[in-house]
Amino acid sequence: MTDTRTPIALTIAGSDSGGGAGVQADLKAFSALGVFGTSVITALTAQNTREVRAIHDVPAAFIADQLNTVLDDIRVDAVKIGMLSRPETITTIAAILRERELSHIVLDPVMVAKSGDKLLADESVAALRKELLPLATLITPNLPEAAVLLSTEEAQNVEAMQAQAAQLLALGPRAVLVKGGHLADSASDDSADLLLSAEQTQWLPAKRIPTTNTHGTGCTLSSAIAAGLAKGLDVPTAVAEAKTYITAAIAAADRLQVGSGHGPTHHFHAWW
Repeated sequence: MTDTRTPIALTIAGSDSGGGAGVQADLKAFSALGVFGTSVITALTAQNTREVRAIHDVPAAFIADQLNTVLDDIRVDAVKIGMLSRPETITTIAAILRERELSHIVLDPVMVAKSGDKLLADESVAALRKELLPLATLITPNLPEAAVLLSTEEAQNVEAMQAQAAQLLALGPRAVLVKGGHLADSASDDSADLLLSAEQTQWLPAKRIPTTNTHGTGCTLSSAIAAGLAKGLDVPTAVAEAKTYITAAIAAADRLQVGSGHGPTHHFHAWW
């Protein structure tokens, strides 16, 4: 008998008016990977490929209304969480996720935009550590985000990267994917990510792709992982398939001509 179950993922994140990151990137990735996407918007940004000009936070009560309304009607197989700028937003979302007993939660701790603009308030970091990390199936920080979460210096080599991954795992998530693209001692063309869980340590190498069009890569990778989990893949397989997808999306990014700054990756590289 043919399985007609539609895989469904939910993104809880900020809106990017430039279309390259945030909720817009998540929904594009879900769609490209054969998953129906739903969304809860946590913040509105006035953003393009060069800058984040303004951020308007959505009130926590309305975030709760969005989330509960989706969950009251729609079965959600996986959740991707992105930009959460205020403590009350974090605690509100965490309470609902616990109450609803949702599984397959991918947390991308968005803190800094590609342009360098800060997106996460300092007082929110402690709430993120306490409330959401223990609920996460997987967290996907880059090296600057890992350092902020641990209140330490950014890792400068693979040994420090592995040590920080272990410290993050101890905070409660079931698995950690530390993205090594910022590694200061990476003079080569290689860029390795580290997937760590209680069961395994796995390095995921990839070639660096020479392009400035990398806006939304973190959002896209985490949402692609959530899409894999929504389709029933285990974490290592979902991560590996998402890595393949984002690598191809970055490689095709220069085919798009969007803006004059850090342009977006090509979510629909296999279709356009």
